[in-house]
Amino acid sequence: MEYDEKLVQMIREAAGKAFGKLFAEHDETFYYCSLITIGECECPYISAWSLESLEREAAKGADPEEDKRLLKWSYADSPYCAYGYEEFFQELRAEYSLRTKRLDDDDDEAYDTEMDIRMNSMEKAMQELDAQGLFGTGEKRSRMVINAEYMPPDHSNTERALRLNPEEALTEWLDEAAE
Repeated sequence: MEYDEKLVQMIREAAGKAFGKLFAEHDETFYYCSLITIGECECPYISAWSLESLEREAAKGADPEEDKRLLKWSYADSPYCAYGYEEFFQELRAEYSLRTKRLDDDDDEAYDTEMDIRMNSMEKAMQELDAQGLFGTGEKRSRMVINAEYMPPDHSNTERALRLNPEEALTEWLDEAAE
């Protein structure tokens, strides 16, 4: 797995601060925490769901049970989507912009290689944050899915989830959200 150590460090720092602030400001039972990037080598941002936020958001709809099912793994519908982005991701956005400017628009192979490096760097950063205990340990960690995801989703999201999580954390996610 090829990654860029500078990107890993920058992603780890930005995401760690954003998730840290989220957990400090919202004493909730989080079950999904992910780094998201949307095509075109865009800078990642965090998204997360807690049991409490899912209940609150689903209660706003006409059919709360159906809404819970639809919202449960939706990064974009989370009230914590892009949490801390403006505050913590400025340097990373600048680095992504510089790296993108260096790419030749006509060189698909270079683009694909750069995208792989960025996704692998996101995965490595999440792995390191997990190793530091940011997402909990023991029973708490076994109830949380973490990931580094590309949107629109593809099978690589599932591959990263399998590498980043204990098997027991993925039971529902694999049934309900995996590609």
